[in-house]
Amino acid sequence: MSLKNTSIKEVTRYIKKEVERELWARAAGRCQFKGCNRILYKSPVTQERVNISEKAHIYSFSEDGPRGWGPFKKNPHSLNDVSNLMLMCHDCHKTIDQDKDGSKYSGSLLQQWKKEHEHRVVTVTGIAANRKSHVVFYGSNIGEQRSPLQQEDAMEAMFPDRYPVSENSVCLSMSCSHEDKTTAFWESESAHLNRVFDQKVLPLIESDQTKHFSLFSLAPIPLLIQLGALFTDKISVDTYQPIREPKGWHWQEFPEGFEFIIKKPEKVDGTPVLVISLSDIVNHERIRMVMGEQVSVWELTVPEEHIGNDNIRNSAQLSMMRSIIRKLMVLIKDVHGSTTPLSVFPAMAVSCSIEMGRARMPKADMPWIIYDQNNKEKKFIKAITIGDSQ
Repeated sequence: MSLKNTSIKEVTRYIKKEVERELWARAAGRCQFKGCNRILYKSPVTQERVNISEKAHIYSFSEDGPRGWGPFKKNPHSLNDVSNLMLMCHDCHKTIDQDKDGSKYSGSLLQQWKKEHEHRVVTVTGIAANRKSHVVFYGSNIGEQRSPLQQEDAMEAMFPDRYPVSENSVCLSMSCSHEDKTTAFWESESAHLNRVFDQKVLPLIESDQTKHFSLFSLAPIPLLIQLGALFTDKISVDTYQPIREPKGWHWQEFPEGFEFIIKKPEKVDGTPVLVISLSDIVNHERIRMVMGEQVSVWELTVPEEHIGNDNIRNSAQLSMMRSIIRKLMVLIKDVHGSTTPLSVFPAMAVSCSIEMGRARMPKADMPWIIYDQNNKEKKFIKAITIGDSQ
């Protein structure tokens, strides 16, 4: 009698209960066909509890099946082992078995999909409960452009260090019809940000067990500074930076030679001004056009080779930003006093703007009058004030 005939007679389709339980656990109750991921323990229509799973053989139960016996030819008794099974929905199971010669859905390909799916399950479920985070989106008009934020990109950037509390993010954005050169724009956006923060974020800070936030923002610098000041550094926040190359929100390697540099004013008897030249160099003459000649210009910058739109690439730079802002505030207050308003002219990345606001100490720091570069007006214009300037 041939090996083929003997094996068919002795091998049955019966799958042991312990094998089935392990298969379900490894798959987390979802279809393991790559890209499907369908939940298999409830109806997709009625949401009623029902088992819609099928146990698909990677290498076929029948030697004449789509993928044959492959490595199990010498040991067909192992065809029903968990290593040769995938949990699938009916549609995906039918799809792989319609490939009669196994040329498209080969045994090796299905094994790779099984491995990737099970690795993802282990990774996700292995994250400690305290790695949960509230995802917060804030977008506003930047010039004439809108600021779309993609939730999928944010989730990918967080993983595997953090994962969302729920599939619903906290959205603080508004659509304002005013152009950003107008007083009405800054007044309406600033008021809205304060109001929606109180409505959506404060309750989470005060009552929710998860006290961590992951912040994704695209908005004018003054509003980002205001947002950071609302969060403060007392709340656990991961601020993310949109990086241009490679495009996305993933952190990259720390840029070699990066450091923050403080440049003190030549004279200290004028109106205090803080220039932030990080993404671009802010010419001091542009400041004097707005503020007059009697100014004391403090400047925060970086080495010339690091000035640019894509210079913030690692989260460690944000910690450095908070530290340098605190140091700057002490230096400026020692010279100008703690009640004299500080005019701020910023050119910096999204994440640095937020972290500057988070570094602010409301009861100790002088008021900040934040200016914004308006391309239509071709000058800096007064945008918002943070703190009591009276």
